[in-house]
Amino acid sequence: MSAPKIHHLNCASMHPLAGFTLEHRGQARDYAGLVCHCLLIETDAGLVLVDTGLGSADVAQGRPRLGAMFSHVVRPALRPEETARHQVEALGFSPDDVRHIVLTHLDVDHAGGIGDFPNARVHVLAAEHAAAKARRHVKERDRYRPAQWQGHDDWQLYDATGEAWHGFDAVRAVIDNDPDILLVPVTGHTRGHAAIAVRHNQGWLLHAGDAYFHRDEMAAKPCCPFGLRLFQAAVGVDNTDRRRNQARLRELAVGHADVNVFCSHDPVEFARASGQGHR
Repeated sequence: MSAPKIHHLNCASMHPLAGFTLEHRGQARDYAGLVCHCLLIETDAGLVLVDTGLGSADVAQGRPRLGAMFSHVVRPALRPEETARHQVEALGFSPDDVRHIVLTHLDVDHAGGIGDFPNARVHVLAAEHAAAKARRHVKERDRYRPAQWQGHDDWQLYDATGEAWHGFDAVRAVIDNDPDILLVPVTGHTRGHAAIAVRHNQGWLLHAGDAYFHRDEMAAKPCCPFGLRLFQAAVGVDNTDRRRNQARLRELAVGHADVNVFCSHDPVEFARASGQGHR
């Protein structure tokens, strides 16, 4: 695969309740809510999406499709122009050009756009797919919305086995075993949560999904606003595993200049990556 062109997309603006607790006190004045940071990658195998954010049907139907809890607490903006499909078309492509979707996990705000790309193969850890279908745990009953993806029939599921990569085990190449896009298990937030590593000219981008929520959690002296710290503990299915994997990501972020680690929902990280400056 030649060096890909990578687009950073915000595929869902969100304005949670008690948003003032989601940023440090000194930075709260400039806080504008959360984003859903997705990637659109132009490759020789077609367009690849890393996560999808909310989809067209989510925006059109709102609360009945997304669920009362997510709609009330997270308060998504539901803007048609923020859907991945709209942004793909705005870049001059067709939704049919999206051949692969690689997911960090299947939470409602990450998988809603699957239905907008019927020709895409969806790549995800098998444990995540199984958890989303079963929804056995109380923490899993609302976070997964089967209507978003149950009609899609082209899935590539991966066991947590593979090679070592930058201190992580069981790392798998996806999309015809191409070594430039990797699935990196970082479980805890969900049973089958993964980070997605994408090689580019300056090294690697590592999309950490919801393995952490605030950029300062990746600092040498980590800290996290109270509201985000509480939220992560409340929704994590295995917080011991989540904290362990978060620490491994921090070691990578601090110790490897060639790996740019970012998460799904931090608006400052997204602004830096997309060239929009601090917001």
